[in-house]
Amino acid sequence: MKSRNWLLRTASLLVLVALWWIAALIADSFVLPSPQEVLLSFWLHTLSGELPYHLAATLGRVAVSFLLAMSIGVAIGIFMGRHRRLDIALDGALVLGLNIPALVTIVLCYIWFGLTDVAAVIAVALNKIPTVIVTVREGARAVDKRLLEVAQAYRLTRLHTLRKIYLPQLYPYLMAAARSGLALIWKIVLVVELLGRSNGVGFQLHTYYQFFDITSILAYTLAFAGVVLLIEAALMRPVENRLTRWRQ
Repeated sequence: MKSRNWLLRTASLLVLVALWWIAALIADSFVLPSPQEVLLSFWLHTLSGELPYHLAATLGRVAVSFLLAMSIGVAIGIFMGRHRRLDIALDGALVLGLNIPALVTIVLCYIWFGLTDVAAVIAVALNKIPTVIVTVREGARAVDKRLLEVAQAYRLTRLHTLRKIYLPQLYPYLMAAARSGLALIWKIVLVVELLGRSNGVGFQLHTYYQFFDITSILAYTLAFAGVVLLIEAALMRPVENRLTRWRQ
């Protein structure tokens, strides 16, 4: 079954590449370079060390922002889901945080904290924390209270109740928050780098945009997409399968 799923995913990616190649042949324009040209550009940028350097800078910001947003968002989401008064008190601020444009947050953080990596990470985390809170709050509300009462009746320790009863019910929501969070953080980090950093994939994309270098833009996009697929296949999916194995 796993090998069949892997073949299906690989086949779908190959179909996308084939469609891209056909579209490039039909367009016959520098605006849409072929996969071969993009791969060559990717290889040259990698050999020069330019692409690994900027990709590493972006990955560092993504990792720190993700951990910050998840840790804060999960904690607040659980408390809001378990305590109704706290939920009501913070709901207005949560709705406000969900609807403030990311661009506004980024600009304000750069003004308040300067054009630094600290400001960049804070801006990204602030944009993601509200969505994590919403997802985890719904998970905390959905936890079966009867199971918690059973654990209390059997006098299980709080740690044991948390590990064996509470968190397993919360895992699907945590994974949903992590997946959506990672997808959103990737995109916001690029905007942050474009507006106020001197390195990173976003900075490079802005540079190549100014020179209309579509091939290099797609080469960096290809590297970015490759990292995303690798994280999904090597980290997110195995962790999800392990955490939700009890449901199968």
